[in-house]
Amino acid sequence: MSTLGGFIWSIADQLRGPYRPNQYGNVILPMTIMRRLDCILEPDREVVRELATKFDNPNRLKVEVRKATGRSFYNTSNYDFANLLADADGLADNLVDYVDRFSPDVDVFEYFDFKKEILALEKAGLLREVVSSFKAIDLHPDVVSNADMGDAFEFIIRKFNEAANETSGDHYTPRDAIRLLVDLLFAEQDAGLTEAGIVRSLYDPTAGTGGMLALAEEHLLQQNPDAKLTLFGQEYNPQSYAICKSDLIAKGHDATNIAFGNTLTDDAFVGRRFDFSMSNPPYGVDWKQYAKAITKERDEAGPYGRFAPGLPATSDGQMLFLLHLAHKMRAPEDGGGRVGIVMNGSPLFNGGAGSGPSNIRRWLLENDLVEAIVALPTNMFFNTGIATYIWILDNSKHRDRQGLVQLIDGSSFWTKMRKSLGSKNREISDADRAKVVQLYADFRDADPDFSKVLRTEEFGYWTVTVERPLLDDDGKPVTDRKGKPKPDSKKRDTENIPFTYGDATAGPTDKIATIQAYVDAEVLPHVTDAWVDWTKVKVGYEIPFTRHFYKYVPPRSLEEIDADLDKQVARILDLLREVEG
Repeated sequence: MSTLGGFIWSIADQLRGPYRPNQYGNVILPMTIMRRLDCILEPDREVVRELATKFDNPNRLKVEVRKATGRSFYNTSNYDFANLLADADGLADNLVDYVDRFSPDVDVFEYFDFKKEILALEKAGLLREVVSSFKAIDLHPDVVSNADMGDAFEFIIRKFNEAANETSGDHYTPRDAIRLLVDLLFAEQDAGLTEAGIVRSLYDPTAGTGGMLALAEEHLLQQNPDAKLTLFGQEYNPQSYAICKSDLIAKGHDATNIAFGNTLTDDAFVGRRFDFSMSNPPYGVDWKQYAKAITKERDEAGPYGRFAPGLPATSDGQMLFLLHLAHKMRAPEDGGGRVGIVMNGSPLFNGGAGSGPSNIRRWLLENDLVEAIVALPTNMFFNTGIATYIWILDNSKHRDRQGLVQLIDGSSFWTKMRKSLGSKNREISDADRAKVVQLYADFRDADPDFSKVLRTEEFGYWTVTVERPLLDDDGKPVTDRKGKPKPDSKKRDTENIPFTYGDATAGPTDKIATIQAYVDAEVLPHVTDAWVDWTKVKVGYEIPFTRHFYKYVPPRSLEEIDADLDKQVARILDLLREVEG
């Protein structure tokens, strides 16, 4: 972690008194962004000011600035950090002028409501001191790398959220987890990504502060400095959006590719598809307030809409993002798309046959979109210690992987951190990451203790309703008008029957034979009068990840347990003697 974040946060001590600790970020974050942009603009400031006197039209000015400086953003104010403090009485007005004269695509300060903060700082007598402190920091990319800048932003946000007693998990993902996700996302196309002059698109619908986008670009450029990765993202948290957008602007990306808003209710990139997509959506977040809009979209969009396969429970919206990303993959005929998404364990198994979550899994698996699922170590994230998983989707799988899903248990590949950060006390080291990526690459020949390759049919099952007859007082079956036995609802039961029951090569098309074979072998020997209600058979899909990697540990012997008990009893007796003595 860069020490820059701590240094910048120390400036917040100046705010103590007029500002509460949970309000520090309202000043520190926009001031850090402004100083970063100011340092980038400094070398060509006079050139831009001169161009501004010649061209009134912002679009024309943008073109001319790009020609002259190579940058897509600018600031035409006569003020900057070098001269703001010269006019002590006009500092607040001059700083507002500086904010207003950024090019139109730099709208980030609006999302902090920063003009209000400038006036508040002026009223509290703190504005000059804060501006002086930031003027003393050189945040030019030649001095502070993009990686260090990203670390600093994330440190500030975490400190800000700790002060507000909030979670930082909605804002950013640990970089070690992102690096593994990126490696897996690009793994199948590494060879193609080294071609000269390639252009690829990457999208994150929950962009946060832009950490995923930044590390993905860094990964690709390390492999191929001539490659161009066009970055797209959407974010609904105003501060995170502002940081993400300013970071990409500073790196020369098109600012219009980062959109503000709720991806689930207002897709900013309707109709656009991407080569790569990645996301770490919030876990267990209620989407009840958006349910009406999402249900309406599903009903109106028809069978090809992004939510057509099904809707999860309103208590957890993770699978909505999963569907959204599957919908955003570039079509196979155009080269195909790949998705990497981090979720907790519930999307693997929640919901019974015929439910929304099960139908979503069914659609993904029957369309052969799930390529791999990787279990991450616990205690990997800042705000939760629960188990998490990376899902890799691909709509143009390599021939060897078609019809198959690879499960990788990476939960034991971690290194203990010297200092915990919230709930995070484990990290994935470079060596740990390499082991997981190698398991993925080895595919069928990978270590069976950590990697399983299964056919998509092996995740499917039928939920079958088994009936037994209603008996009269004489113990005889009650029949309907047609002479058929009436079922007794109190004796009704259900059975989950795997597609592959009794035959590892079987699949959903073997429905009647497989179900009947199961009933004959597993039900009728115990209840001879039972029958299947074929009108109620439902198809379900689940991914019982832990079951595939379960290792039986035999219980300790009675002798060993007795010996331990004897030791504990002796210890208790010794303690009692000490008390009595």
